[in-house]
Amino acid sequence: MDGKDNFPVIEEALSEPNGLLAFGGDLSIERLVKAYSHGIFPWYSDQEPILWWAPDPRMVLYPGNFHISKSLNRFLKKTPYQVHFNRNFESVIDICSETRKDGLGTWITDEMKQAYIELHKQGKAHCLEIDIAGKLAGGIYGVALDTVFYGESMFSRQANGSKIALLELCKYMLKNDYQILDCQVHSNHIESLGAELIPMRVFKKFLPKK
Repeated sequence: MDGKDNFPVIEEALSEPNGLLAFGGDLSIERLVKAYSHGIFPWYSDQEPILWWAPDPRMVLYPGNFHISKSLNRFLKKTPYQVHFNRNFESVIDICSETRKDGLGTWITDEMKQAYIELHKQGKAHCLEIDIAGKLAGGIYGVALDTVFYGESMFSRQANGSKIALLELCKYMLKNDYQILDCQVHSNHIESLGAELIPMRVFKKFLPKK
């Protein structure tokens, strides 16, 4: 951060590690909204300063491009499920923050959780949950500003739970004129569901207008 606590322009982000832009500051609602509005997001671990990122290229999913595989299509045809929006945001973020199976811990610290809970109370962070046979199967949460949904994390507790959550989020986005789902960084899993890498100069066109 500079002396006025402003973010550097995203073009100043490092190429290695890709996207590291700044460190420090806090996770206040005002700062988080400013960050997302400029294509910047926080991502750090416990015992680290807050790190702010703007990777180039950017992993995104156009909601109309969600890929339904043959196996997922078969599952959807035979499995009824229920969709819930903003039913229990705190529960969703708690589940997403659970230690990963690979033992690498989680980046969703207690400080992070409280910050996004406050964003939710302000109507800027949202969650979606999927129930199958009356039990929680999966969910996703993120930040919504103008026509961009900035995805933060998702989880599965039953087979295909997170995939269905992402599918239903894309359906919601299409119905409500959202243009793009920000997936932040590349992963093979999200790419298999239709996400793609785009240059930052293209991603910037979707950001909220000043």
